[in-house]
Amino acid sequence: MKLPILSACALAISSVSVVAQDLPKTKLNVVGSWGMVSMYTDFTQPFFTSKLPEASGGAITSEIRPFNELGMNGSEIMRLIQDGALQFAETPMGYLIGDNALNGGNDLPGLAPDIETARAISDAWQPVMAEEYRKAYGAELLGVYPYSAQVVYCRDAMTGLSDLEGRKIRASGSAIGDFVEALGATAVSMSFGEVVQGLQTGVIDCAITGSMSGFNARWSEVATHIYELPIAWSPVVLVANGDVWDGLDSQVQEFLIDQIAAFQDEVWNGAGSETVEGFACNAGEPACTRDNPGSMTRVPVSDEDIALRDKILRDVVLANWGEQCGTECVSTWNSTVGKVVGVEIK
Repeated sequence: MKLPILSACALAISSVSVVAQDLPKTKLNVVGSWGMVSMYTDFTQPFFTSKLPEASGGAITSEIRPFNELGMNGSEIMRLIQDGALQFAETPMGYLIGDNALNGGNDLPGLAPDIETARAISDAWQPVMAEEYRKAYGAELLGVYPYSAQVVYCRDAMTGLSDLEGRKIRASGSAIGDFVEALGATAVSMSFGEVVQGLQTGVIDCAITGSMSGFNARWSEVATHIYELPIAWSPVVLVANGDVWDGLDSQVQEFLIDQIAAFQDEVWNGAGSETVEGFACNAGEPACTRDNPGSMTRVPVSDEDIALRDKILRDVVLANWGEQCGTECVSTWNSTVGKVVGVEIK
């Protein structure tokens, strides 16, 4: 696979003696997540191409492209970071669970009903991830932040969770797959970029993604119903190759840590507002500020749906993930995330 921008020359960090605002000139090469959704267009790309250069007085510059434009699907990102083929990169954590179950510990389906809970869970689990990423991948974990709430889009009418039985549903990650299977549906592994065609042709009946992500990808043109229950939040990790990170000037490291912390907060805040607007845009409601709003039917959440969600979380999702992650991992989760949400995996 050719990666034109990731040549040996392009991958080298250029540091020269010219100093701007006490920072050495430094060029970063970054691979972003899916380029057709707002996380990339509204947050990641502007951060690296505009905000960092401005905040550093021109000392820190970046070259960035989303992984889909480089022929990737996101699941290979950590391997390429580990091998040194990439410097800095984003990818959804759900794509990494098959390689290391720890990647699912902060986004177990049904665990976080709102953005505030999701953030508290993420903050509790991030130090655990940072330690594991250094050990398992030789990578520096720089940030964790979510898409808008992961919700269900269906091409045919639906009324609630129990109505999904028997349908084929695109699910990213094994934990969401477990949730889908527990509903009596069939979990289908499919790239985000293939979903529109999958819904059009009937290969899948429904698909799960962010309320705004799906709108930006024009899922509202091929699906008729959108379900309001947040299944998960699909957090994304921003990582750096450990040797590359260690090779940066200490002032640059400190600057990037501060800037990325503010960026992480911005994305979290944006995910909350985009969740609300995503529903409005898919349904063509006045609160939508985007072009080409859809005309989908919003499906409200019932008390029965909440009860079923909680049962699946307790009986299936937590049990399966705990078995995959192992005894030590479960103990760590119970003492971190578990204390945040008042849940214990037995």
